[in-house]
Amino acid sequence: MSQILRPDTKGRISLGKYAQGISSFHLIIDLQNRIILEPHVEIPAKEKWLFDNKKALKSLQKGIQQADRESLKSRGSFAAFSEAPLD
Repeated sequence: MSQILRPDTKGRISLGKYAQGISSFHLIIDLQNRIILEPHVEIPAKEKWLFDNKKALKSLQKGIQQADRESLKSRGSFAAFSEAPLD
């Protein structure tokens, strides 16, 4: 997709809808002086463990693929258990 964006009088360019859901951008200026904005999103620290644990991440991805193929059967929700106090 290509679109012309014009800076305002202060040199700012609004990304508007293109920045929805993005928390930051990594700015890259290549050898041809092209400006590249690589979008980044942040995750909560309590969820970082999943990305650090390759085995768990692979298992989750496998489960998502299986769910996409509709090869899983629902066994109900375990949400009530996730909020239960630990004794």
